[in-house]
Amino acid sequence: MVFGYGDIGVRGLSTLLAHGVDVPLVVTHKDDPNEARWYASLHDFAKQKKLRVLADPPIETLDIGKPDLVFSFYYRAMLPMALLGRARLGAFNMHGSLLPKYRGRAPLNWAILKGERETGVTLHEMVEKPDAGRIVGQQAVPIGPDDDAVTVFHRMTDAAESVLRKALPSLVAGNAVMRPNDLAKGSYFGRRRPEDGRIDWSRPAQEIHDLVRAVAPPFPGAFDSAMKVFKTRMTNQSHKGEIGPYRDKGEWFARCGDGKVLRLLEVKEQ
Repeated sequence: MVFGYGDIGVRGLSTLLAHGVDVPLVVTHKDDPNEARWYASLHDFAKQKKLRVLADPPIETLDIGKPDLVFSFYYRAMLPMALLGRARLGAFNMHGSLLPKYRGRAPLNWAILKGERETGVTLHEMVEKPDAGRIVGQQAVPIGPDDDAVTVFHRMTDAAESVLRKALPSLVAGNAVMRPNDLAKGSYFGRRRPEDGRIDWSRPAQEIHDLVRAVAPPFPGAFDSAMKVFKTRMTNQSHKGEIGPYRDKGEWFARCGDGKVLRLLEVKEQ
């Protein structure tokens, strides 16, 4: 059975079906009316495939029978061990980082925010602690210096399909070789909130550039008291004025705390 949401939920389920895996139940989420939906609907996809699909059922009392395998493809909640333990061949999650790095919430956004030049996806065994189980497979994807989160996410979706496709035969056969997930070498990050996108112009230009890329639309975006900033670019310019945004010949720039100047390519004044 499959728990999932969004593009990776759809891609994961599609890959299972393409390989002849019987999926009698799909569990997903109702769309949040306060969230801009820019991704595919697992609910709609499962319905198109004439599969039984439930949206936000009470997980603690959900009767899943005794499936051979349970998969979580970007499902937005932890699954209880009582449920996971019913899977004869194991329960596995697709996580959006190269574990053990960036365990927890919003791993892609955090990776860009921290200036990483690479991230990826990891298929791992689900255990009681989040993103802590043994690793079945991984694939890295690059993060370019001006890439935003959605650009990288599309690469990650392709990588997730590749990892699942390679691992599936051994998972179905019950002989997958898994390696330890050494948490001591990793990191854990919590949920991000829209207010975390507030820009502090006293910070270094690269740090602000990374923040803007990490939360660019369709995520809530970076902002200060006067404007929202959707896209920036590093420059070699200097400016002797005050720290913060300024206009020069009709274009927006910002002097940052390290003296460097960011070009503000897309802004919306508030």
